[in-house]
Amino acid sequence: MAKPSSLSQYEESIKIHRDAIDAIDGALLRLLNERAQHALEIGRVKNEQMVWRPEREAQVLQRIIKDNTGPLDNETITYLYRQFMSACRALEKKLSVAYLGPAGTFSELAVSRQFGIFVDTISFASVEEVMRSVEKKQSDFAVVPIENSTEGAIGQTHDLMIDTTLTICAEVKLRIQQNLIAQASSLETIKKVFSHPQSLAQCAQWLSRHLPNTQCVPVASNAEAARLASEEENTAAIAGENAAARYHLSIIASHIEDMPNNTTRFWVLGRDSPVPSGRDLTSLVMSAPNQSGAMYTLLAPLAKHSVSMTRLESRPARQGLWEYYFFVDIEGHCDDAPIKVALKELKALAPFLKVLGSYPAAVSEQ
Repeated sequence: MAKPSSLSQYEESIKIHRDAIDAIDGALLRLLNERAQHALEIGRVKNEQMVWRPEREAQVLQRIIKDNTGPLDNETITYLYRQFMSACRALEKKLSVAYLGPAGTFSELAVSRQFGIFVDTISFASVEEVMRSVEKKQSDFAVVPIENSTEGAIGQTHDLMIDTTLTICAEVKLRIQQNLIAQASSLETIKKVFSHPQSLAQCAQWLSRHLPNTQCVPVASNAEAARLASEEENTAAIAGENAAARYHLSIIASHIEDMPNNTTRFWVLGRDSPVPSGRDLTSLVMSAPNQSGAMYTLLAPLAKHSVSMTRLESRPARQGLWEYYFFVDIEGHCDDAPIKVALKELKALAPFLKVLGSYPAAVSEQ
């Protein structure tokens, strides 16, 4: 666009765009309220059935990402839609979501990523307490960490999934940016670093290079690390930006994780099972008989029915020496015909088999 030749032309040019924005804002407000009214009507038709339909929200987000032509990027558009869907959902019922606390953890950030800000959040000191709160109907949903791309599986969560009555409703993949946060303004004064053991491991190389003689102290969570660093001089914490803001600490160094694509995967747990979304995962846990070739035999039904396996994780069984449970993720929903047949055959082969849930795959914003 050519630069206006005078101030009056400049002001007129700005006014044209501002008038257009005002008109669009009016249309947006009307359409947003119209959409919210439809959401309320759907809630009345459902008559107190599932308020949150993860498969429906996943379909909406996938569609708007596909249709997005910019200039707003997919991450921004997705964030805006999540908040609006959260607000519409709260008109029907404000959900309560339990997470591993205290406030300021990456788990709290994962809650916001999945549910938006219009929910009641409840923090607990352990993954077990988080899950029990939903089992006892003290909370509607739980968000729990399941694995990290750098450090692997979260053992406690896997172990608890074997006996819980909850089912997986959704997954959240959260890019983890680790920061060194402190009251201090430089590295030279730091004598101790607090953080969760997983975060310390994710930043081991950076710590070795920049703070080789500093004591590393593992604590229950990154938010707890930030709290301790806010109370003790010459200390720091490894945590996210939300923890730094909450405890009024400065970011001394950012992006200190050793792996640039460090990502933690979370499961959303609830008491109801989502229907197929068209892009789903199914997670299950099974045991294998203690004999040669047992795992090959167990996995054969998946291959036979062309079911794609995306993850295989083993965990020691607590009731016997050298016995294991195997956690498996496969592509598709348990109501899909090939998976239904494969699971029926697998059930006949495995001494123990439990479907942990079928749920929409995390929405990719790339």
